[in-house]
Amino acid sequence: MAKIIVTGGAGFIGSHLVDTLIEKGEKVIIIDNLSGGVQENINPKAEFHQLDLRNLKDINPLFKGIDFVFHLAARPRIPLSIKDPIGSNENNLNATLNVLVAARDAKVKKVIYSSSSSVYGNPKGLPTREDMPTQPLNPYGLQKYVGELYCRIFSQLYELPTLSLRYFNVFGSRAPQEGAYATVIGIFLGQKKEGKPLTVIDDGEQSRDFTYIKDVIRANILAMESKSGDGEAINIGAGNNRTINQLVKLIGGEAVHLPPRPGEAKHSLADISLAKKILNWQPEYNLETGLAEMIKNNGEK
Repeated sequence: MAKIIVTGGAGFIGSHLVDTLIEKGEKVIIIDNLSGGVQENINPKAEFHQLDLRNLKDINPLFKGIDFVFHLAARPRIPLSIKDPIGSNENNLNATLNVLVAARDAKVKKVIYSSSSSVYGNPKGLPTREDMPTQPLNPYGLQKYVGELYCRIFSQLYELPTLSLRYFNVFGSRAPQEGAYATVIGIFLGQKKEGKPLTVIDDGEQSRDFTYIKDVIRANILAMESKSGDGEAINIGAGNNRTINQLVKLIGGEAVHLPPRPGEAKHSLADISLAKKILNWQPEYNLETGLAEMIKNNGEK
């Protein structure tokens, strides 16, 4: 049985990961300050600590004897990082550095860092490969990229094995449907449930590579089990992008258009060749099958 820390384990992706690790028989410690996570997402079989990762002295003792660390805690969402870049930086960069320092000092076997396709900005070509230039359009994307660089440096300087996973538009149950942390599919499903029109930003022709939560969790487990740990960044996406207008048709309902938002990419699409090569991973769900399962399980935790 491995002893594992999951930061952000009360959040959307983190709570699913905790559930899977516990099902595998691992001992899991959650660190979450509940700023974005939800108490009801916390697996009762996990050891929970409501702490802020920005305070190294508070979290440092928990890393003793830990085998693996999944660092998912962050202040996500692009608009929030534009509105409050300082707060976003503290939660996304200072916290990441503290996690890496604590993991280094405790000599953990590997840190798996949750990054984002936001690091690419508006790429010159699609699909995006990991060796393409990173050109973030907003503080969130920049902070996620610098977090990757920190992971790589800690692997090189301190021999702390790390891997960074660049998620592309993750969706699934427990994704917030309202508030600053909500994502487009969660928002649309919430609006449809309430009989409201779906709010489409700009013309709706922007495209996203929607990736189902179960595929993302499997990628994390494979990253933990893999021999790789030199700080490499790996795309985790469906490898198949859809426009927001196509998403509206899938979900159904009337749409209203809102003005474009600053700092957001027009298109995203992952080249997942590296994930197949390094992790032996490829997605098992597409937007339709993931959405169907999500709606079927709606209300289940």
